[in-house]
Formats: sequence, structure tokens, C-alpha cells
Amino acid sequence: MTLTVVNNATCTFCGCVCDDIELHADETRILKAKKACVLGTAWFLNHTVERKYPDALIDGKEATLDEAIEAAATHLHAADMPLVYGMSNTTCEAQRECVALADLLGGLLDSHTSL
Repeated sequence: MTLTVVNNATCTFCGCVCDDIELHADETRILKAKKACVLGTAWFLNHTVERKYPDALIDGKEATLDEAIEAAATHLHAADMPLVYGMSNTTCEAQRECVALADLLGGLLDSHTSL
């Protein structure tokens, strides 16, 4: 069994986006997440490296990433007021892009905290 150590991994579980996590993994899963909090540790340890799901689905059928992007663009273009929601498990850069997309589409922006 070969162990891999990844230094300075970023945890995107919550808004803190800690970027000093040290991950220890074998060929199939993350075994240890040093410097991660309890929530981050649980998040990392529940991820595997095996591919359980296809890259994209369209109407429940496997699709390429390009096909999925095209379908998403078509749906967003046709929407009257799309909602961009969630983003609590994403990086600041991804959140910035979501805000720009909502602005470009004339849509609404909401976070999970509205619940």
C-alpha cells in the first residue's frame, strides 16, 4: 500500500475554507486529515478516489462534460429569473463566479443560510 501526503489541501466544507490541511491517503481513500476540524475531518474521510458517478447527467442519462455545459447554458438562457443557490461548500473563487453568473442572467442569489 502506497501512502500519499498532500500538504496545504483546502477544505471547502464550510465558509472558513481552511487551506492548511495535511491529507494522508492510500490508493482508494483519505485516511487522515491533519489540522482539519471535526467537520472537515468527517468531510474528507467520507471521500474516496474511486469513480462512483459519471462526470455529468442530463435527464438521468450519462453525458459528457461539454454536453452538460451546453444543456446548463440552454436552461439558464431560457430561464426568466434563475436562482443561484448554495455555495457553502465552494471556494471563494467559485462563489465569485456564481455571483457574476447571477448578475449576468438577471437572476437571484441566495445562500443556504436562508433556511
